[in-house]
Amino acid sequence: MATNAKRERTKRRVVIRSIALPSEHGGWGFLIEPILLGLLVAFSWQGMLLSVAATGIFLIHQPLKIAVKDWRKGRRPPRLAWAERFVIGYVSLAVMPMLVLLLTTEPSFLLPVVLAIPLAGVQLYYDANNRSRQFLPEVCGAAALAMIAPAIALLSGWTFELAIVLWIILATRAAAAILYVRSRIRLKIGKPTSPPIACLTHIVALIVSVGLAAVDLAPWLTVLAFGVLLLRAVLGLSPYRKDHPIKVIGFQELGYGLMTVFVVTLGYGLNL
Repeated sequence: MATNAKRERTKRRVVIRSIALPSEHGGWGFLIEPILLGLLVAFSWQGMLLSVAATGIFLIHQPLKIAVKDWRKGRRPPRLAWAERFVIGYVSLAVMPMLVLLLTTEPSFLLPVVLAIPLAGVQLYYDANNRSRQFLPEVCGAAALAMIAPAIALLSGWTFELAIVLWIILATRAAAAILYVRSRIRLKIGKPTSPPIACLTHIVALIVSVGLAAVDLAPWLTVLAFGVLLLRAVLGLSPYRKDHPIKVIGFQELGYGLMTVFVVTLGYGLNL
């Protein structure tokens, strides 16, 4: 009897966790990278508040996705009540610091937030239609989160021209990373893929970083970071790659994302 009750509690916790928190490591990486980059190169207490609000918005995605699916089907399974509760809680987490910012700060920081809305809308639309694993919604979701960095920079007094460069760096890194991970996983499970396309995306990202550095909009160390990412893609998609489990591939990509953030931050700090 006690064993069955314990199993039920464990099962319930697993279900609640699956509703409350996204399971994809990549999603957490695409949230952490812009928050870290923004705060490291343009720290402010207003930026901290925006980071809290952004985390709330990010967390809304998982329960809202579940709720939208059930709403569209006109049903109310037990999970829907939990999803609605978490949506309300996360909305509160997002709205409260945002209200403080709106009451105490110039609203110019909202421009990147406004630009992120249609990108997030694309992702939510695909989620509601059970197509969230496609490339377009994944890139749009990552690009929407990347807008956190320029918004934080604007709160520290950066010009929009310089702030949006942070988004360009993170968005190109995200697009290349998503293609790389998708290709790497498909190779592992024996599905057809095109590694040259993933590598070409990294080359384009590297060229973009060179262009930004050449016109003094980004530090030259950004080029080094994208060079490392290109090398990672070439080796990781080659016949000489190591046969890592999918979870390890995901954690490695988190590491490469953090490497990119810290190298770019070092470039801004040293003006290199």
